[in-house]
Amino acid sequence: MIDPARAPELERLLRRHRITLKHRLGQNFLIDPVLRDAIADAAGRDEVLEVGAGVGTLTIALAARSPRVVAVEFDRDLIPALREITGGLANVEIHQADILRFDVAATFPRGGEVVAGNIPYNLTGALIPRLLERAPRPKRLSLVVQKEVAERWTATTAASLATIAVRVFAEAKTLLTIPASAFTPPPKVDSALVTLDVRPKPAVDVADMNAFLRFVEAVFQFRRKQLGGTVARISGTSGAETAKRLAEVGVEASARPQTLSLTEWEAVYRAFNSPPGR
Repeated sequence: MIDPARAPELERLLRRHRITLKHRLGQNFLIDPVLRDAIADAAGRDEVLEVGAGVGTLTIALAARSPRVVAVEFDRDLIPALREITGGLANVEIHQADILRFDVAATFPRGGEVVAGNIPYNLTGALIPRLLERAPRPKRLSLVVQKEVAERWTATTAASLATIAVRVFAEAKTLLTIPASAFTPPPKVDSALVTLDVRPKPAVDVADMNAFLRFVEAVFQFRRKQLGGTVARISGTSGAETAKRLAEVGVEASARPQTLSLTEWEAVYRAFNSPPGR
């Protein structure tokens, strides 16, 4: 069997199928079989949704461990090579689709799958909420992302909207760093393998999760501004009243959004969005 995790075999595969890698799609293919197998091991032995299957480098390793692998690839030019590499593997299903439009709930109606893949930087912000905001949810996400993204996801403070979206629904852990040299073409930065173990229930207890995330997103539009002024503008509350409510929940009006913990975000949201009488 051809193993595209080995650089010479990948080169021949790409040449045979006349494939030119597309930078705009974040196509950097792993060429380290040991790291590839470590990534597959982290996904475990549950059913897997693979995001960005490429030419099947990770797909074949996942298929050796999982009873079912649903491999989704956006670039139709890669599909023939992907089919060649996974040919004969009865537990692999290939879909040429945009993962942001792919019907995950119909494919895994009971949830509990593991989502795995090497995720392009420009996809991470949209993908995590897409996978986690609505039930049924996956059991775990095991993703290779830029090291900077991994650091944000595992930060002790909710440093970005993406960080909050992750931490509301999952517990993040970095398993290993992957050097740029492990990919072809090598990206400009190192990557990391991160697991997101999905919580049984969200860490933020609010009646309307979408409203909470919209509130956070609105505040982050002014991330460099002090929290008091931004919240006053968003909520239509006077500066004095805003400062008073923030003080009541133990948050400084002079704080910046990226310094708040998840607990503080919930407290601030409740201070300005709780029904009367609560």
